[in-house]
Amino acid sequence: MTKIKKEKTEKEIKEKEIKITGTDENAPEKTGERSSDQGAEKSRIEELEKQAAQYKDQYLRTAAEFENYKRRTDAERAEFFAYAGERVLGDMLPVLDDFDRTMESFEKSHDKDALKKGIDLVYAKFTSVLEKQGLKAMQSDGTKFDVNLHEAILQQPDESKEPETVLNTVEKGYFLKDKVLRHAKVVVSSKPE
Repeated sequence: MTKIKKEKTEKEIKEKEIKITGTDENAPEKTGERSSDQGAEKSRIEELEKQAAQYKDQYLRTAAEFENYKRRTDAERAEFFAYAGERVLGDMLPVLDDFDRTMESFEKSHDKDALKKGIDLVYAKFTSVLEKQGLKAMQSDGTKFDVNLHEAILQQPDESKEPETVLNTVEKGYFLKDKVLRHAKVVVSSKPE
């Protein structure tokens, strides 16, 4: 009896396993729906893969364009800095020519009045070229000492001037447009002791 019972229970277990893993006999077949769902999924995947490939191509092109732009701007910047003084030097060439002519003239005649006149003309031309570039001399004598404009190299007691007044400019200061290019080196008054 035990042998028959054992065979029956094994048969029941197998039937249950078959029912669980197999299809239900009463249920309608959905194979057509599954194949259409799989087809739609495949076409969607293909579409997304194409779109991903387009985005990747677009990204690679943009990255390459950016690298080319970066190289081009670096080259332009390097060229700009290499030739930044070109305009200023071009404006100064006539001044250099005038100096050459003045020196040649002095060597021929040794006329100090002519030399002085020539140097004055060259100096006037030179300062006009610098002013054209935005250079302007600082007027410091008699003004109040300003740490942003002046560099005090000496303090000198003076009863006739108010303390911290610029008495004398040792080395001129200059502005380039609105920026201080060089601070003026000055002697400043102090209270007498």
